Amino acid sequence: MSVALNHHQVVVNEIRLHYVSAGQGDPLVLLHGWPQTWYAWRHLIPLLAEKYCVIVPDLRGMGDSEKPVTGYEKQTVAEDIYALVNHLQLEQPVLVGHGLGATVAYAYASQYPQEVRGLVMLDALLPGFGLEQMLNFTEQEGLWHLNFLSVSDLPELLIKDRERDYFTWLFRLYAYNPDAIEPEAITEYVNRYRAPGALRASLLYFRTLFADARRNQQVANDVRLIMPVLALGGEYGLGEKTLTCLQQVAENVQGGSIANCGHWIAEEQPISLFEQLDHFVTRVFASW
Repeated sequence: MSVALNHHQVVVNEIRLHYVSAGQGDPLVLLHGWPQTWYAWRHLIPLLAEKYCVIVPDLRGMGDSEKPVTGYEKQTVAEDIYALVNHLQLEQPVLVGHGLGATVAYAYASQYPQEVRGLVMLDALLPGFGLEQMLNFTEQEGLWHLNFLSVSDLPELLIKDRERDYFTWLFRLYAYNPDAIEPEAITEYVNRYRAPGALRASLLYFRTLFADARRNQQVANDVRLIMPVLALGGEYGLGEKTLTCLQQVAENVQGGSIANCGHWIAEEQPISLFEQLDHFVTRVFASW
């Protein structure tokens, strides 16, 4: 990495969060998915930090952030990130979320729509607006592992001490290029998810998805997002489904799919993603 990465710990919203910062300029907040940490953005941070102030937290329960036993509804996690943004005195950031991090980004944008300049959703579907259909594992394209991870206790029993085997299988299954997530990255993730309480805490993100769906449907009935939204899927991940999903809840949506890419967009196609992000974010802040 060619830019300095600064690691921080801060207590906001009654929880201790770890985050990485780099660069100066208009603010971008990058929110990772599962089973990842801030490290998922390692290829993007140096590129984005040339122009922007980049803030990359570990979500509650993951990475080096605190791992409480409750608070994994995406509305609550969004409140953590909102408190962090206020603590840092960032004004109207662009939120960029991948996977579960995208569901947090949407919760943030829908709770605080006047305080979000733009929203980017990467290879994700929203609870209440498409994710439930993917939980149907009788379909060839169904994401059956979400059902598995949503079950109480059993995933911990089967994954514990087998994190490397399971994560390696998961990354390869949903990647177009299985070598894009290198062994060193898997080691980084495994070490973080083997921390006390980490696996249990992270699985609560899946066990709250149906509560998130009810909340999203209620919110969308009242307010459609009007800030610019970029919705991208991997060609061999969700493809155009992310764009179609966001069109149900937002007015100003653009996007599509990234070629030769699976689910792990920031790690599989960082240059292509950077080009699309930079083009979108530059126009968003220019119109401010």
